[in-house]
Amino acid sequence: MQAQNRLSPYLARQVLRQVLRHPSRMLLALAAFVLAGAAFAAPDTAVNPHHKAAIVHPARTDDDRKGDARRKPAEFLAFAKVKPGMKVLDVSAGGGATSTLLAAAVGPGGAVWAHNAKASPKLDARLASSPMANVHPVTAPFDNPVPAGAAPLDLITINMNYHDIVNTPTDRAVMNQRLYDALKPGGALVVIDNAAKEGSGMTATTTLHRIEEAAVVSELTKAGFALDARSDYLHVGADPREQPFFKMEGKPDDKFALRFVKK
Repeated sequence: MQAQNRLSPYLARQVLRQVLRHPSRMLLALAAFVLAGAAFAAPDTAVNPHHKAAIVHPARTDDDRKGDARRKPAEFLAFAKVKPGMKVLDVSAGGGATSTLLAAAVGPGGAVWAHNAKASPKLDARLASSPMANVHPVTAPFDNPVPAGAAPLDLITINMNYHDIVNTPTDRAVMNQRLYDALKPGGALVVIDNAAKEGSGMTATTTLHRIEEAAVVSELTKAGFALDARSDYLHVGADPREQPFFKMEGKPDDKFALRFVKK
């Protein structure tokens, strides 16, 4: 099932307050409701059968499954609109948890390039233990993460790592332009990361391993990407966003999910 548009809880409350305080502004408030709702997407409650099969795929490890309650793979696959046959680049793939999930979802007719800036022994061990013919490890700098000879891409993912890239000497303007150029027209870039406080920009990427959503949007739109949708499926309103996720004593941290498209 494809994602459905809905308004975020915060914006819904703001609209309701305006209506109650200023009844004469009701039409204006309703217009704001419609316009804001178009920017938010929430996965349908019904799980796509291809996605369901990917989540239970035997190549996924026990550690992958333990993280499912926190990372919500069904919602991720729905938000990214993953389909069989897709060509996908997973930037900063690390040990390959996201790459494996994506490879299972795109199936044998698709392909996933699992990129890392440095060799990843964990990814190598994963693929040695559970080979997947459609996963292709790539070691390349962040400035040029797209593998030579790769087909035009349907999807690029940066899952929980944009803030880490900020902490490197990477020229992100160059990186983002190369990602844009690698996508097919209509292709998507999905970025998920730990949310920092509004107005903090990129000041918390090292100390808290968080980044402000607006800062990511600003950088990627400069490369030509259009923001297609936001989702709050990983939003945690109770998180004060004052600590790194690994110091929250098991409590979930607030994250944002953004989907950009190449027009």
